[in-house]
Order: sequence, then C-alpha cells, then structure tokens
Amino acid sequence: MDDALRDVRGVLLDMDGTLVDSDAAVERQWRAWATAYDVDPEAVVAVCHGATSDATMRRFRPDLDEETIAAEAQEYMRRETEDLEGVVAAEGAAEFVEMLRELGLPWAVVTNADRALAEARLGAAGIDAPDLVPVDEVAEGKPDPAGYLLGARRIGVDIAACLVVEDSAAGVSAGRSAGAVVAGLRGIGGDLDTTDLADLARRVRAARA
Repeated sequence: MDDALRDVRGVLLDMDGTLVDSDAAVERQWRAWATAYDVDPEAVVAVCHGATSDATMRRFRPDLDEETIAAEAQEYMRRETEDLEGVVAAEGAAEFVEMLRELGLPWAVVTNADRALAEARLGAAGIDAPDLVPVDEVAEGKPDPAGYLLGARRIGVDIAACLVVEDSAAGVSAGRSAGAVVAGLRGIGGDLDTTDLADLARRVRAARA
C-alpha cells in the first residue's frame, strides 16, 4: 500500500493523538464531566478519543435535551482550551512536518476541536499549521467526511490525492468516506498502518524518491 504514497499531493492530519499529544488533558476533562453527570469516568475515557464532545455526551446521557448538550459541549471545549498542562507535540511530529516542508506538500489540520481549542493546543505543542479546519467550521464533525473534504479544498488538492493521518476509528471512517488514502496510528487500522509520524515520514520520502 506504500505505493499509494507516490501519488500523494497533499496531507490532512488529525490533531489530538496524531499531531499533538493531549491525552492527559482530554482524559482529565472527560473524567470531570463524567463525575459531574454521574457517569463512569473510565467508560467515557475508553471511547472519547476522536469523537465530538456532543456525541460522547449523548452516548452516556441520552436523557439530556439538545439545549443542555449544546451548552455542555461549549463549556467542555472552554475548559479544555484552558487546560494545556502536558500538551506537547506527538512523537515524530517534528520529523513529519519537516518532511512536508522538504517535499513541498501542502497540508492542513482537520480536527473535532473548535478553533480556539485547536489553536491553543497547536500553540502549546509548538506546531504552526498552515491551515486549520476545526469542527465549528463544518456542519458535522468526524466521522462525517465534511472536514476532510473542506481541508482538501483549502489546500487546493483533490481529496483522492490526499493522505489523511488519523488515530481514531471515527477519523479513519471520515477520511475513507471522503475518498482519501488513510494512514492509521496507534493501532487504528487504516489503508496503511504506521508506528508513529517519524516512521510515516520515512515511508513518504522513500515512496517519492
């Protein structure tokens, strides 16, 4: 499947768990929400990564009305934006970004975080993304493909020529539904699997040599 990397003309990366290691902050905030809403914190943490905040809230508290969900999702994002303790670049992120620069590949970050949260975390991790597609700029977050389709338009590359890099089932589904080749990190199966971004950078370089 590495042969497909030869034809890649643009890259769309997920943020949390892919480009940025924010696991500790994410899990702190979900445990706090779960405790406040009388839900098992560990059950929430087991499935929260990659999903939108409102989808996770509906999953565990389907009795809440949409007005409450919307307000809680907004408040959750606000708390996450303020909690940057331990937020750093993911393993191999620097090598991957350098590879994109060297090869002249346009790229963007596509995330289920809103713009304020995404900018805060990318800043904390020291990553300067040339473009950003946050969840508040599309009609639906992942697993809907809207974010990746918009990301491809913003970098000016047909989605079929884009490599999507993801670490969650929702993100892989979004990338595949959009029509991109998907690389899966952290044991999440994609069209091609990789151990980390440094490994993927080496494979992209090799495929295009």
